[in-house]
Amino acid sequence: MKRQNVLVGLAAILALALVNNLWAQDPSLTKITFSEMHCAGCAKTITRTLQGMPGVAQASADFQTRTAWVKPQPQLVLSPKALWEKMEKINQKPSKLEGPSGTFTSKPQT
Repeated sequence: MKRQNVLVGLAAILALALVNNLWAQDPSLTKITFSEMHCAGCAKTITRTLQGMPGVAQASADFQTRTAWVKPQPQLVLSPKALWEKMEKINQKPSKLEGPSGTFTSKPQT
């Protein structure tokens, strides 16, 4: 049983690495890094919040890497300021936001 749990865990880690790599290849994506993301519940809240934002086609968050990825709807560029502020509203302060509009380590002005 322990071996099966280890294999499932390894498969999940490899799948996550593959997803992160595929997401990183899309220049329309925004990557949000957090200094603190405590658990899978935090990641779920972040994902749900980002997916509820106007213009967001898809979002994903992982507490192990403390990272969220946001894909905009076609032909849209998401506001870095809006993304940052939305995370602050749910008490998840980004430490870095990287996307088509630039790289930010503090709240963007636009």
